[in-house]
Amino acid sequence: MNLLLLPGVYAPQDDTEMLAEVLREEAPPPGARVLDVGTGSGALALAAARQGAEVTAVDVSRQAVWTARLNAWLSRLPVRIRRGNLFAPVRGRAYDMILANPPYVPAPEDGRGPRGRARAWDAGGDGRLLLDRICRDAPALLRPGGLLLLVHSALSGPDRTLDMLREAGLKAEVVRRRRVPFGPVLRSREDWLRRRGLLGPADDKEELVVIRAERPC
Repeated sequence: MNLLLLPGVYAPQDDTEMLAEVLREEAPPPGARVLDVGTGSGALALAAARQGAEVTAVDVSRQAVWTARLNAWLSRLPVRIRRGNLFAPVRGRAYDMILANPPYVPAPEDGRGPRGRARAWDAGGDGRLLLDRICRDAPALLRPGGLLLLVHSALSGPDRTLDMLREAGLKAEVVRRRRVPFGPVLRSREDWLRRRGLLGPADDKEELVVIRAERPC
């Protein structure tokens, strides 16, 4: 998929590709209501719209919102795109599917939080700055039988994600794993990650996981 990217907007990578693969397998029926939270370039929102879903996309970044709108216009796909913090713009609504590829890279903390382009990947000391909020808030937005598809790094605690989603009453499991070479961000903080015990001495790849969580009917 050829997408235009405004400066500072996260470019689709392995995590986006993995989530898109699972989305295709789940095949939401035409007219299914899909929410793409943290849409970035709009890649996943557009993939869902191509399958006939009724898609809403949200991002807190102005650049991402304009990028997603531009890509939807160029693709001639009807995607509603809203600016806001996670689920704030869609409170009170319900969806058949929620897609989430949030920031999840553990990062040294300085008390000020991620800034600039790093907001697209840095997620606090444990990588769960937004993951915990998604696990807490997403279940209430799912219709009975609805699905949450969430991708993140094994560095940021998939077991905690599974536990939180199961405690919220969802049936949750890891449905995709992939090991990928370190990108520039992880390479830049390898020593810090090893000191934290998040990487072993010989680790040279990052494991990504896609979690599927279903609300019972």
